[in-house]
Amino acid sequence: MRILLARHGETAWNVEGRHQGQTFDIPLSPVGRDQAAALGRRLEGLPVARAVSSPLLRARQTAELALGDRRDRLTLDPRLVEISHGTWEGRLATEIESEQPDLRRAWRETPHQVRLPGGESFQDVTDRAWPAFLDACAGLEREDIAFIMTHDGVNRALLAKILGLDLSRVWAFRQAATCLNLLEGDRPDRLQVVRLNDASHLVDLFGEVVHRKL
Repeated sequence: MRILLARHGETAWNVEGRHQGQTFDIPLSPVGRDQAAALGRRLEGLPVARAVSSPLLRARQTAELALGDRRDRLTLDPRLVEISHGTWEGRLATEIESEQPDLRRAWRETPHQVRLPGGESFQDVTDRAWPAFLDACAGLEREDIAFIMTHDGVNRALLAKILGLDLSRVWAFRQAATCLNLLEGDRPDRLQVVRLNDASHLVDLFGEVVHRKL
C-alpha cells in the first residue's frame, strides 16, 4: 500500500501565529487555496483508491481542492482533527509565551510530558488518530494509494508512531503547509517513510515553505 499523508494549506491564523486547534473552524486563506491547488496538480492522474480527511474546514477544503474531480470519494473522520489546544485556542503564541513561559517552554522541549490546559497531549492524539489511520489503510492492496489529509499535530503523532520515535521527538521533523509524507509497505504497522515533508510542488530543492505549526 502507498499512503499519502498530507497537511492542510495555510490559514490566516497560521500567518498571525494564532493557535487553531479544534474550536475555531478556520478556512484556508487565498494562499492556502493556491497551495492546495498546487498539491492537486502534483496528484493529478494518480489513481487514489481511498481519501480520508479531518472534518475541520482547513483540512477538508485542502483535500477537496487537491482531489478535484475525485472529491466525491472523500470521507471525513473526526478522529483526525487537530490536537486540542484547550484554553490556548484563538490566542497568539506570543501571548502564551508571555503569560505561561514555563508551560510554553515545556511544550517545545518536553512535549511528551505536556497536556495543553483544557486540551490534549500528543499521547491523546495518538490514541485516537492511530485507529483512524489503521481504518483508512484497511483492505488496501499492494499498489493501492490512500490520501489522508490531517494537521500538523496529528501528522507528527502518526509519523512518530510509524518511525518508532518517542513522543519527545515530535518536533524533530517539519510539516509544511500541504506537505506530503509518502509511506509504503505491505501492512500499516510496517510502513516505511519514503518521503517526509515533501513540498516540492511549492518550492525548488533547498527552498522551504515557511513552517507555521499553529
